Parts: sequence; structure tokens; C-alpha cells
Amino acid sequence: MSAERRGTRAVHEALPVEMREAVDEFAEHLARVRNRSAHTVRAYVTDLVSLLDHAVRMGCANLSELDLTVLRSWLAKQRTMGSARTSLARRAASARAFSAWAYRAGRLTADVAAPLSSPRAHRELPAVLRSDQAAALMNAPHPAGGTGSADINGSTAGGDDAGTGDAVLLRDRVLLELLYGTGVRISEACGLDVTDVDHVRRVVRVLGKGGRERAVPYGVPAQHALDAWLSRGRPALAAPASGAALLLGARGGRLNPTTARRVVADYAEATGLPRTTPHGLRHSAATHLLEGGADLRAVQELLGHSSLASTQIYTHVSVERLRAAYRQAHPRA
Repeated sequence: MSAERRGTRAVHEALPVEMREAVDEFAEHLARVRNRSAHTVRAYVTDLVSLLDHAVRMGCANLSELDLTVLRSWLAKQRTMGSARTSLARRAASARAFSAWAYRAGRLTADVAAPLSSPRAHRELPAVLRSDQAAALMNAPHPAGGTGSADINGSTAGGDDAGTGDAVLLRDRVLLELLYGTGVRISEACGLDVTDVDHVRRVVRVLGKGGRERAVPYGVPAQHALDAWLSRGRPALAAPASGAALLLGARGGRLNPTTARRVVADYAEATGLPRTTPHGLRHSAATHLLEGGADLRAVQELLGHSSLASTQIYTHVSVERLRAAYRQAHPRA
């Protein structure tokens, strides 16, 4: 049975000790030295456990026997199992990163994965909301109807659970406003502390990929949502486990990305919008900025992209939307 069928943890435990230790050390390197998110580290570990399990099945008794033939065989197997080109590209990247690290750490005598190629990932144009759809999402009622409504401009009203229930509504509102209003990543939003919010200048201090810090402005609607959350919502949920976290879960701990993704999906569904994710809101924010005339370099800085090429994809989205409007409305289209 393959690693994909047995589960990463079980396969990890079944690996030879040397391989298991190498995976653990590499994961620690990613988290502590490279400042990778927990989500990214898990993805790397999943790929590497699958690779090393395949290597063992091909007769590799220790890490030093890993070679390009094994790596290519592993990718070929992934392809026959139906992995998409994007997944294959990611797995090849995981193997190359691990190989380079293991070589530097003295666990491999050569960087065996350096020549490893992978199918070029087809980059899909991001799905974005229209401006009116984004506005509808920002003003969406609670998906479950709630026991009342939490007004960000006034007191809570309706229902007899005016504490936790309405606090969660206020939390949801500020989450949506931050994701769309600033374009931050979901991990960045969940990682914000109360002290990261500068109410005077209306900016949030964000710690992005690779530990890079940036200041991102937010607008008046987000300010209203933040004021309501910090004055009435957060105190109702705060617990010893809260620490300095800006956004809290229902039990008082720091809001986790999984819950945040579910919040976005539930509100989008309740509003009758297409399937929407936090990353979709980030795409939408970038596209709407460019459509409004924002400079590409400024958008790059706001999004925290290290490369302008990552930001340029949004110009293609805007062009496609213009083409669609042209085809629909112009008599010579």
C-alpha cells in the first residue's frame, strides 16, 4: 500500500531511523531558519515522506542511496496516479529543496535532485469576485441567521446570547474586511497581534513569507469593524490562551486558518456567491486595485510579493475581464 493510502504519520514512523531523522531536521530547518508557515512545512513533509517511502520500496536502505533514478521514478509514479502538473511541480520542488539541504548538512554526498526537472505548472488565472460581489460579501448576514445582529457601528441587538454569539459575528466581520480590504494572506491575518494595528495611520504590520515585514493600509470600513471587534467582540472571547492575538476562535485561542477558511466559504454561500476562499479575496483585492489604477509596483509591495512576476498575473486577469466586457458590449466584437 502506498504512502498516500496509509497516511503520512504512519509512513513516517515506518521509515528507517536515518531517513526519519532527516525529515524531522529538515522540517525544523524550514520552520526555524526559513520561517515557513506550518502549512508549508506540512506540505514539504508529506512530499518527502512519500518520496522516501518510495525509495525504501525500491531497495534504498539508507539516505545515501537516494539518486536521480529513484527521484524520477517517484515522480513518474505520482503522474500515473493522476497527480496534476501543479502537484508534480510542487513535489519536485520539495525534493530539490530537501536534497540541497541534505547535501549542505552532510547527509548526502551530492545534491542528487539538482538536475530533477518537472512539468511546468500551468498557471491558472485567479478566480476573482466582481466589485459588487465583494461588497455583498462584506455586508452579508450571518450564514446561520444568528440569534441577532452584531452592528459594527453600535450595540448588539436581538437574541439572548449577546456575548459569545455576537462576538463571533464581529470577529467574522473584521476577518472579511481585513482579507479583502488589505489583501493579506490567510496565515498573515491569523498571525496578527493586537499591537500590529496602527489605528492612527490605519495600517497593519504584517509578517509575511520568509519573515519579511511590511505595513499594509486599510480603509474606513475595516476601521469600523476593528473598533467594534476590539471594544466589544474580543473582550467577550478573550481567555488566558488568547495572548496578544488579534483574531480569536470561539474558545479564546488564536483563530486558525482552517476556521477562517470555513468562515469565508460559509458567508459566500449564504450570499449566493461562487465558491470563495481567503486566497480568492486576496486575488480580488489585487485585481480591483489594478482596475482602479493602482501602480503595479505598489500592489506588489502591498501583497508582499518578492517578485514582480507574481503580481503581473493580476494584470492578465484585468485584461481578460476587459475582453469579456468588450465581447459582450461592443458591436464590432
